[in-house]
Amino acid sequence: MTLERLQKIIGRSGLASRRHAEELIVSGRVTVDGKVIRELGSKADDAASQIRVDGKLIRPPKHLLYIAMNKPRECVTTRSDPEHRQTVMDLLRGVPERVYPVGRLDYHSEGLLLLTNDGDFANSIANSSIGVPKTYWVKVSGVPDEKKLERLRAGIRLGRIRTRPARIKLLSKVGRKLPPQSREESANPWYEVVLQEGKQNQIRRMFESVGNPVRKLKRVSIGSLSLGKLAPGASRLLTQVEVRNLIKESSSHE
Repeated sequence: MTLERLQKIIGRSGLASRRHAEELIVSGRVTVDGKVIRELGSKADDAASQIRVDGKLIRPPKHLLYIAMNKPRECVTTRSDPEHRQTVMDLLRGVPERVYPVGRLDYHSEGLLLLTNDGDFANSIANSSIGVPKTYWVKVSGVPDEKKLERLRAGIRLGRIRTRPARIKLLSKVGRKLPPQSREESANPWYEVVLQEGKQNQIRRMFESVGNPVRKLKRVSIGSLSLGKLAPGASRLLTQVEVRNLIKESSSHE
């Protein structure tokens, strides 16, 4: 008999990420052999016990899937939405296994999003102690001066938390092709922002705190994996090499 934490078993099933699985357990939506389990430290043997979430028996996936999507704006990064908005799951076609998003991009943001049914992979990408670097292109209102940018680069307090150091450069200074800009847009520049963490709405809150609200936000890479030419709303399977590289990068940041 092999006992494992319930959130790990649920995550491996492809039903939810480990973090979401913890929420399911605490809220009393998980049963093991008919008994409601609410303690996060609880363990079970998925080969010997019947583990159910909301009454549905969970089973390990037959095939592990790793998917890259170009999430469009005005799309929710969840499996379902109580407000009946479009979700990233609505955009997937022909996926034989249940998958879920790795981390989140907020409703108004776009760009690279990973989906998988591999709980260990999702946990390593989203929750490593330092974090796999994630790169964003960010358009802000007005031109923040260097003093403001230095504050953001060093780490800034947002409520009860303090952000880790970030890399922030004007896109034109990192040799990247800028999106088409009008004269009006030149007064609202694009920056490349690299984070090794992913607190909720972090970049928007960072720039808001220095008086330069974000107008547009696009994630262009996660570690060595780039968005490339993937069209908005489109998705593709990762190659074995891409998966191995991401796993290697996540382990090197723990």
